[in-house]
Amino acid sequence: MFFPQFRARRIRGSETFRRMVRETTLSVNDLIYPMFSAFGNGPRKEISSMPGIYQQSIPDIVAEAREVYALGIPAVLLFGIPEAKDAVGSDAYSDTGIIQETIRALKKEVPGLAVITDVCMCEYTDHGHCGIIKDGDVDNDATLELLAREALSHVKAGADMVAPSDMMDGRVAAIRETLDENGYDSIPIMSYAVKYASGYYGPFREAADSTPQFGDRRSYQMDPANRLEALREAASDIEEGADIIMVKPGLPYLDILRDLRNEYNLPLAVYNVSGEYSMVKAAAQKGWIDEERVVMETMLGFKRAGADIIITYHAKDAARWLKQR
Repeated sequence: MFFPQFRARRIRGSETFRRMVRETTLSVNDLIYPMFSAFGNGPRKEISSMPGIYQQSIPDIVAEAREVYALGIPAVLLFGIPEAKDAVGSDAYSDTGIIQETIRALKKEVPGLAVITDVCMCEYTDHGHCGIIKDGDVDNDATLELLAREALSHVKAGADMVAPSDMMDGRVAAIRETLDENGYDSIPIMSYAVKYASGYYGPFREAADSTPQFGDRRSYQMDPANRLEALREAASDIEEGADIIMVKPGLPYLDILRDLRNEYNLPLAVYNVSGEYSMVKAAAQKGWIDEERVVMETMLGFKRAGADIIITYHAKDAARWLKQR
């Protein structure tokens, strides 16, 4: 059926009808808010390249978490900035590490908020890489033991879910086995299954103080040119026990999101990363774009491509805008 019998604008002309036939919806329940925790009691430190995002002390993290929970956002994703770093990232798996202490505070003060922790070594090593260095590169198998210890320490402190982001081969299996052996078989794993070596991470490296001191991460993060490899990476993590799989970054990899949605029926997350956030913020501050409209369009784009969960620094604003609609 074609024009003039078919007129698509008959439906588009009414806001009520547009709502009735809308194919994709966004809910506050789809959102996870990332946070950066650091020891100390001084004023929180705004990330210069990420307006509105802070490195902050545990009391400030708790205060913002209360705000997040009041907005209806169901979960936060924690990153830690330790007081001291070393070659083996000791603070990552210390019982008194920054993330472990933050988890305890959040579960005590905001018990209804789900706490998810990033499991990686890059914030904690003095060289900024995601594991143990051997012969100038990350030793995959030696790193697995430390990642498993880190995940276990987070769960013992009260984490509701762990999210390994290191991209070591076999890390989901190592973490699943360790959690199960220690009686935490009910704790889910959200795997950064498809994580590309991306230029969009720049502002995050300032936020997490995790810039590599030499080289880059291309030997363990994925080549942006590769599509089929994403299916293999996701299949491997699913086989190893991942409960949720993730694509990171988001906007340049919507095709990958759709590929994974078509291939697998596990819950699918996407990380709307720091560079994506900062570009929108910068353009909005210049008055070049309507921030609310662009952010909400972006969130719908992730959902339309197949994401069930969106990790985004825009989460608080998006939650407020959703309430107004």
